Amino acid sequence: MRARSLIILSAALLAVPAAAAAQQELRPGLREGSVIRVCADPDNLPASNQKGEGYENKIAELLAQTWGDKLEYAWWPVRRGFFSRALNGRYCDIAITAPAGLDMAGVTKPYFKSSYVMVYRKDSGLSIRSLADTTFRRLKIGVHLLNADAENTPPAMAMSKFGSVGNLIGFGTFFSEKGDRPEEIFQAVVDKKIDVAIVWGPLAGYFVKQMNAPLVVQPVEEDTVDGIPFAFGIGMATRKRDRGLRDSLQTFLDQQKPAIDGILKDFGIPTLPLDAAAGERTGASR
Repeated sequence: MRARSLIILSAALLAVPAAAAAQQELRPGLREGSVIRVCADPDNLPASNQKGEGYENKIAELLAQTWGDKLEYAWWPVRRGFFSRALNGRYCDIAITAPAGLDMAGVTKPYFKSSYVMVYRKDSGLSIRSLADTTFRRLKIGVHLLNADAENTPPAMAMSKFGSVGNLIGFGTFFSEKGDRPEEIFQAVVDKKIDVAIVWGPLAGYFVKQMNAPLVVQPVEEDTVDGIPFAFGIGMATRKRDRGLRDSLQTFLDQQKPAIDGILKDFGIPTLPLDAAAGERTGASR
């Protein structure tokens, strides 16, 4: 559930060059050659796109510059076996965004943590922090869906628990051939077609910032609702057996933390504190 929830989620910052000694220290010993192969979705902002405009693109560029390597992408939509087929199928070696503790991959400790958020108009008079707020029962609630049954995303399932499932209005999680875009949910809030949207935080932070609209982005107060996770630690992933590469990525994350935090801030990504206990509990998958 944790991995699936993340996948549905599912401003440039120049990388600071590293010294030659640091490049040698960070380069993975198990890789041959000087090419970093990164899995990335070709159309999935704010994470990535083929124009290199996402935060994953910027972090990948920083990684390549730090290691002194050439960056190559394997373009693969996240909804089509991103980890099982692209990463484990050896089309690429690294995924920049992965839920900490993902069983099918080797994942670093989290380099950021985010959550689902509520988005509503500043002039709406709303002040909601918890999904248990009974105010939801009189609101039109926008959520992203994977299919039409409204029983597949954390917000849809949680609102069912709180008796508001009849108020849900579904939006596509990914772009479609019909031209539908996941960011349309935010315009629907602006246009008063819905009263509130409950969406993955990085998506909301980025597009609300791009729109420059008078909207509130309020993190969901609960980390879990009836066992359904709403907050996720995010790490980088390699194939499970590539421990040397994973450990080198961890060193990169530790040493380049200020630059990576700057990239996330530049993209408007809302983040939660990463305490030591959480990092140990949801850290690198072995």
